[in-house]
Amino acid sequence: MWVSIRDNCVGCGACAVISPEVFEMHGRKATVNQNHVHWNEDDCIDAAITCPVNAIQIDDY
Repeated sequence: MWVSIRDNCVGCGACAVISPEVFEMHGRKATVNQNHVHWNEDDCIDAAITCPVNAIQIDDY
């Protein structure tokens, strides 16, 4: 699974609350620590569903 943040991220921080191992807030935008996605895939999906602006993109390899 590959997770990325689109440019429309508003920096609400919901993703970082759901999965702090994967998502970190840097200023007004979330970033992804791709090295931690593998063991936190379900949380990544939950974060993507929760994102108010659909800024989390999840792709298969």
